[in-house]
Amino acid sequence: MLGWIPFVFLAMATGLYPLIYYLVDMHDKGFLTNKPAALQADPVWHLAFYTHISFGGIALLSGWSQFSAKWRSRRLELHRWLGRGYLIAVLFSSLAGLYIAFFATGGIICSTGFGTLALLWLGSAVQAYASIRKGYVDQHRDWMTVNYSLTFAAVTLRIWLPILQYHVFHDFMPAYRIVAWWSWVPNLIVAMMIIRKRRRVAIKA
Repeated sequence: MLGWIPFVFLAMATGLYPLIYYLVDMHDKGFLTNKPAALQADPVWHLAFYTHISFGGIALLSGWSQFSAKWRSRRLELHRWLGRGYLIAVLFSSLAGLYIAFFATGGIICSTGFGTLALLWLGSAVQAYASIRKGYVDQHRDWMTVNYSLTFAAVTLRIWLPILQYHVFHDFMPAYRIVAWWSWVPNLIVAMMIIRKRRRVAIKA
C-alpha cells in the first residue's frame, strides 16, 4: 500500500507539470530549449505539442486511480466515465506525440524511440477499449496495465534524463537519445511482469 504513495505523487506532479507552459513563457526553457525558433513558430507543431502535453497530463492524472480494485468495485460507474476520459486523452496525446516525434531533438534515434512509444500507446489503448466492449474484463485490465506503463513514461523520462545528463554523460544529447527509449521500455517490461504474475495467481486460485 505504501508503494502507491510515491507512484501517485509522481503521476500527479508530472500530470500537473504542463500547466507551467500555460502560466510561464517556456519558449527558451525546458524541452523547448533545443527547438529551433522556426519550429516553435509553426502553428501545426505548436498545436500538436500543446495537445500532447495537455492530454498527456490528463491521462496521468486520471489513470492511476483505475488500478484500485476496491475503488473500482465501490464506484463502478465513475470508473467507467474516468476510463472513457482517460482513453480519449490518450488518443489525442498519442496522435499528437506521433506527429511531434518526427521533429524530435536528437534525430532518427529519438524520432523512432518516441514514435514507437506513441504507436504502442495508441495501439494498447485501442486494444483496451476493444476488449472491454467485448466484455473481456481480464484482457482489458491487462491492456490498461500496458497502456498506463507507457503513459508513465512521462514520469520516468523526467527521472532518467537528469541522471543520465548530469551524472553519466555530462551532456544533454546522448542522454536524450537513450531516454527516448529508456523512458518506456523498462516500464513495458515491468507491466508484462505484473500481468504474468497476475495470471499465475489467477490460475492458482
